[in-house]
Amino acid sequence: MKNWVSRWTCFGLFLLLFSCQLKSRNANAPIEITLSGWQSNPNESKLLASVINDFEIKHPNIKVKREVINSQYMDVIKTRLIGDVAPDVFYLEAFEAPMLMKSGVLEPLNAYITPSYDLADFEPSLLTAFQQNGKLYGVPKDFSTLALFYNTTAFQNAKLAQPPKTWAELTQHAKQLTVDTNRDGKPDRYGMGIAPELPRQLFMIQAFGGRLTDHNNYASFATPNAVKGLQLLVDQYRRDRTVAQPSDVGANSNSEAFGQGKIAMAIEGAWAIPYLKETFPDLKFAIAEVPTLNGKKGTMAFTVAYVMNRQSKHKDAAWKLIEFLTSKDGMKSWATEGLALPSRQSVAAALKYDRDPLYAPLATGATYATIWQSGETLPTVMTSFDNQFISALLGQQPLKDAMKKAQDTANREIYWSN
Repeated sequence: MKNWVSRWTCFGLFLLLFSCQLKSRNANAPIEITLSGWQSNPNESKLLASVINDFEIKHPNIKVKREVINSQYMDVIKTRLIGDVAPDVFYLEAFEAPMLMKSGVLEPLNAYITPSYDLADFEPSLLTAFQQNGKLYGVPKDFSTLALFYNTTAFQNAKLAQPPKTWAELTQHAKQLTVDTNRDGKPDRYGMGIAPELPRQLFMIQAFGGRLTDHNNYASFATPNAVKGLQLLVDQYRRDRTVAQPSDVGANSNSEAFGQGKIAMAIEGAWAIPYLKETFPDLKFAIAEVPTLNGKKGTMAFTVAYVMNRQSKHKDAAWKLIEFLTSKDGMKSWATEGLALPSRQSVAAALKYDRDPLYAPLATGATYATIWQSGETLPTVMTSFDNQFISALLGQQPLKDAMKKAQDTANREIYWSN
């Protein structure tokens, strides 16, 4: 009996020792956190991988698993948030932020931020897009405004010395730049391209005092003042026939149509610059601020933030990643590709974007741009607007009727969803 007791005692001590060693190994094992986002450019992916590698060298106890979701990104993220299996850190557009901030699925970041992080270095309007009730839920990683891209060769041939400063001048320039050598009724080159989507037109709605939504987040874009700016685009498209959609010229985007020489002007963002340089190296183009409308400067700003999942099991590690990626050094490494502008003012200055002839108009636009965001009902409002605006553009119904129909449809959906 004593031998059996002795054997069991030894075996028990062995198990205890093995368990302690196993716990010690687990304690020393790196923490793995997941970073999810999309990829718009292969070079973007390489830069991010390099910055993440630098982070892991600095934090050897943290490993970052990067996940690229290019299809139905927000649908995937929302589904995972509901199932408590969302990534620790993920990209979030300002457009989608109000709903997620309100639903309580994001971790407030105020407690993690120290004075040395220098939050005041960020463009104020970009931070505001990710704030709610005094809490900051995301740190903007970059942004882009819209500016007027113009084909300098086409301008020279049309004897146009300068880009248009006002919308009236833009309308006239578009007429002079529209070329129909075959006289078949369809221009070989249009003066300007249009992306018939609400994210590109919101500043047009605001130019004459219109509003996209009211204080209760119901659609309110069918007023005469809101429609007035949009009517200018419809008139250029239908009456003047100097403006084309990408599909009209067999292109997938305004950037592609502009690069192919099928449109002479396009209102685009910073992301178009590397694309045009790489895909159309012989293209000669310049960039100016969006022409004033009703005597006012206007453009759009699009921004994306890093946010933390409130259910993350490794919040300290997740913050360290966000902090590193949005630090001055981390952001500088990320922003060198020029796909977007850095959200830190010091980084933009260090990279001299404000002195670059191509990027300076985009950087200047940040001071007066409208952030693409308008409450948690915006996805509903956008869908309804886009459907009816295209219908008006194609001449299927008057613009004022289309906007009234779009507004009523959106507000019915909003009412029944509340």
